[in-house]
Amino acid sequence: VQLQACGGGLVQAGGSLRLSCAASGLSIINYATAWFRQAPGEEREFVSGISESGNSTYYADSVKGRFTISRDNAENTVYLQMNSLKPEDTAVYYCAARWSRVSTVYSSRRDYIHWGQGTLVTVSS
Repeated sequence: VQLQACGGGLVQAGGSLRLSCAASGLSIINYATAWFRQAPGEEREFVSGISESGNSTYYADSVKGRFTISRDNAENTVYLQMNSLKPEDTAVYYCAARWSRVSTVYSSRRDYIHWGQGTLVTVSS
């Protein structure tokens, strides 16, 4: 199983980025997936998640209304569209996946078994 995250970079405040998480060795239609982030000196925190059915999504309050999680089942890829970026969004972003059959979004990092390598997002003021 491999989760390959990409799409990070340097962007000015107010700008946008789209992160991608390409999965191999698993089918995302059977896995709840999520994005977490970790800023320097901070704990890894939940950003957004989507259920294996794709019917449920959930966002941290800090990104609600600015970030959108989505996925392409045919490409076996999960996306995170990030708009109106702020300097406090600067972090390494990780995608994660866990097998699921209950159409639930999991927001605790302890719930996830598979992790990607992370992609750095830097937002300048």
